[in-house]
Amino acid sequence: MPNPKRRHSQQRSAKRRTHYKAETVTLSKDSTTGELHVRHRAHVSEGKLMYKGKVVAEKSPIN
Repeated sequence: MPNPKRRHSQQRSAKRRTHYKAETVTLSKDSTTGELHVRHRAHVSEGKLMYKGKVVAEKSPIN
């Protein structure tokens, strides 16, 4: 396998990494409950797992 003949400088690595930054998440308002949640993710509302305004799963009581 080819290997670099000399090591890369720290400046060269930093230039490559300049575009790696955290982005803010996009929030949406649920049409049925009116709660804010992260887009394209299921969220819990009143003990129910919701996605796209529909109930995906309900929390069952454990005996």
